[in-house]
Amino acid sequence: MAEQAQENSSLSAVVADVAAGVALALDGGRDSSALSGVLAQDDPLALAAIRVLGADVLAPYALRAGGGPGTTTDTGTDMDSGMAHRRTARASGVGAGPAARGARADGEVVRKALAAYPPGADASEVSLWSYRGLVEASRAYLPAGQGGPESPAGAGDRAAGPAAVAGWLQADPWPQLAHRASQLAALSLPGLAPALATGLAARTEDLSRGFVRAVRRRDWLQAAGIGRWLARVPDVPDTLGLDTGLVYVLRMSGGDARVALHTAIARRFHGRGAR
Repeated sequence: MAEQAQENSSLSAVVADVAAGVALALDGGRDSSALSGVLAQDDPLALAAIRVLGADVLAPYALRAGGGPGTTTDTGTDMDSGMAHRRTARASGVGAGPAARGARADGEVVRKALAAYPPGADASEVSLWSYRGLVEASRAYLPAGQGGPESPAGAGDRAAGPAAVAGWLQADPWPQLAHRASQLAALSLPGLAPALATGLAARTEDLSRGFVRAVRRRDWLQAAGIGRWLARVPDVPDTLGLDTGLVYVLRMSGGDARVALHTAIARRFHGRGAR
């Protein structure tokens, strides 16, 4: 029991380190090679931390690919066009140098994490979606040839597509919906999981209620995750005070690195919660 507690504590520390490194990269404090710059590639805890954070570990590459305030994200059209152009440029040799080497290193460590921790046969839907989201992000955001591996047999079918989420997106009561949305916050990055984004956009009011509830319960990580989705979806009511709320969540979180990453993404990609 003591060894397990120590291992969980160690993993939490590595997750926090990776989240802090990605947030720093988003704010221009380092280049996009956030992963290879802060992780030992063969460290099992480092690979596990990547799986915990999911697609968020590649958020700086998404920003460079054209994501930012005003980006079209519900259909993914503008992002898909920008990312296709970027992949073509990389494939033709544009952008070679330290940045390209960093991208190759980051792509390698992501592939190792995906191979080391695939979802098992009894994996939860959240785990399947998280895995699939990291695969999609590695293909979409990294330069040509640096994408992730195929999903394990059957995982892609279960983790992607409208049919996989239609039930709970429409039927879950708002507290459960908001909780699950917070667990899948990494999929709010541009171009990922469009069916999920569309389904959550249809329940903006319920997400708003979940955000307020999480703040009142002082569950800062959940509030930040829900706030990210609200930053992306349209028609968020002004009365919610999302910008002020995100700033408040960040300040009250006591320096939680994952909260800082969520709020940095809301700010950098959608211009919400700006300080």
